Amino acid sequence: MVKRTSFEGDSCPIARSLEAIGDWWSLLIIREALFGLRRFGEFQSKLGMAKNILSARLRSLVEHGILATVPASDGSAYQEYVLTPKGRGTFPILVALRQWSEAFDDRPEEIATILVDREKGRPVRKLELRAEDGRLLSQADTMVKRRPAPRRRSA
Repeated sequence: MVKRTSFEGDSCPIARSLEAIGDWWSLLIIREALFGLRRFGEFQSKLGMAKNILSARLRSLVEHGILATVPASDGSAYQEYVLTPKGRGTFPILVALRQWSEAFDDRPEEIATILVDREKGRPVRKLELRAEDGRLLSQADTMVKRRPAPRRRSA
C-alpha cells in the first residue's frame, strides 16, 4: 500500500485540515456522529465500511482530537465515540459541502433530504462569507496574505 503525503506540517491551513478530515470515510463518520451514532457497529452498519477501514478511520479521528472514546452509555464493556468540540466544529464544513452539492449536483432531484431549522422546520439559508463589518464577500473580494511574525518579548 502506498503511503500518502502528510500535510501535518504544511503552512496552508486547508492542507493541514485535510490531514485530519481529508478522506470521504472520515467525513461520513463525522456526519453520522453529528446525527448521533456512537458505536463501532452502528457506524459499520450505516456506512457499510469494511471493519479494518472503519477501525483505522476512527483511530485517526481520535488521534486528531475530532472524536473521543468514552465508556458505553449503557454500562456495557464497549466504548463509544463522541464528538469533541473540535469535531462539532466540522458542522459548518459539512453544511458547506451539502449546499455545494445541492447547487451543483447533476441530479439534485435524487438528494433525499434537506437541512432545516429544528425549531421552525424551515430550510437553512445558504452559508455566507462576511467581512468584519458585515459586507457579503465573494472570492474576488478576498486574498491571502502572510501572517505577521509573532512579536518577541523582551526579558
